[in-house]
Formats: sequence, C-alpha cells, structure tokens
Amino acid sequence: MSDHPETPVTPVEAFEPPYYLAVFSTVRTQDQSGYGETNARMEELVKDIPGFLGMDHAQTPGGLGITVGYFRDADALAEWRSHAEHRSAQQRGRADWYERYTLHVAKVERSHGFVRPSG
Repeated sequence: MSDHPETPVTPVEAFEPPYYLAVFSTVRTQDQSGYGETNARMEELVKDIPGFLGMDHAQTPGGLGITVGYFRDADALAEWRSHAEHRSAQQRGRADWYERYTLHVAKVERSHGFVRPSG
C-alpha cells in the first residue's frame, strides 16, 4: 500500500490455488490526519500473519483506492480480521478517514501470471 517511487512496480505473483483474497475499495475523506502512520503500521502487522501472501494497491486520480490482500487460507484471513490493532484501525477509518468503502472476500480457484521476457 505504500507509494515508494524507487520500488519497481510489480503485482503480487500468482499463487497455487486455492487461496483467499480480500478486496478493499475506498473513497477517503479530506482529513487524513494520522492515516499514513496507521496505514504503515497495518502493512507491518499483516506481514506477521502466518499465511499472508502479499498485497496490491492502486489509487485512481479520482480518489478510488483499491487494496487486495492475499491469504493462503481462511484462517489467516480471519486472524487478520480479528487482530486487535487492525480492529482499532477499522474503527478509526469509519470515524475519520473513509467516506465509503466496500470489502469483498473471495476464494481463488484459478490463478496465473505473465512476465515479458527481457531483451
């Protein structure tokens, strides 16, 4: 979810199914006080969840943010959902940072990727 210009842009790799993903789409409020720090902390915490596979994030010029978290199994996703600091950040998000959001959770049954050969 970080915006680091020096980091090459690359999507999370395709994993062997089945696995789970959580698609979090947001429109944020004008006042984002504390959002960056909390977002960075959530990125640190989720990496410690056994079964966390990775995360993709995109932001449109119009303000739609989409974050996709990938998890090996439903237990890993449930552990993240119930993590105490994550729950607290969710409450703060509803109170301060989001105009609206949607969350979609899905089990991936098919996955593949492509990388253009260099040269």
